[in-house]
Amino acid sequence: MTSRAAPAPVGTVTRGTTNPNRLRRMDRWIAAAHGAELRRAGDAVAVDLGYGAAHWTPAELLQRLRTVAPRTRVVGVEIDPARVAAARPYEREGLAFRHGGFEIPLPERPSLIRAANVLRQYEEAEVADVWARLCARLAPASANSRGGLLVEGTCDEIGRRHVWVALGAEGPRTVTFATRLGSLDHPSDLAERLPKALIHRNVPGEPVHAFLRDFDHAWAAAAPYASYGVRQRWIRAVRDLSADWPVTDGVTRWRQGEVTVRWGALAPRG
Repeated sequence: MTSRAAPAPVGTVTRGTTNPNRLRRMDRWIAAAHGAELRRAGDAVAVDLGYGAAHWTPAELLQRLRTVAPRTRVVGVEIDPARVAAARPYEREGLAFRHGGFEIPLPERPSLIRAANVLRQYEEAEVADVWARLCARLAPASANSRGGLLVEGTCDEIGRRHVWVALGAEGPRTVTFATRLGSLDHPSDLAERLPKALIHRNVPGEPVHAFLRDFDHAWAAAAPYASYGVRQRWIRAVRDLSADWPVTDGVTRWRQGEVTVRWGALAPRG
């Protein structure tokens, strides 16, 4: 009997650019927003999909998730076999590396899939199918759980500016904008880090363009608060923005340089 060859991974090789601490803002948000679900899952599995040319981001994700869910395990999944081979010497308890792509080659269904800077090289028309494929691999909801979470987004090379979409099995839930406040001139500076589903929609007539326009206006109106520090200016701007946009978080997260908005308010038209 001949052995059957394993199916080829789904997806294409990315540039693999990575840096230590690049994804810290996303990691901290995941720990805050999804930590309770990970704890309820017990031996939860989190996937760092497309972690790139070094092992840093899966290792950092494990460290940050274990502060809120100590039994969580992280698997780094990469479509480039050479990157997997280079990362395997760093495996340890709770951290493993696997060759694969969007099919997520694990026997279990993960409680978290993080895909940072993966879809940027894809076409906008491909995003919905990739989202659907990944969401179908998430742990299912139950009476006590909303199920697994997919977090997909884009950041700059050192993680100062980041925008991501959070999705459950039912589809997109929220969009989060996160920044190092000292690096910001205007909130619309974050437009260059919009995920692939939104970046080409930052044009007049699209909701995300209107959101960033209103955010800039709120930022300008909050200028007097800059005398108390850029953090207070951001908090005031987000508070004013929330009068017209469905902001889902509160001051605790705003203080981190974040704001999260319901997906439906920013979803592309058509």
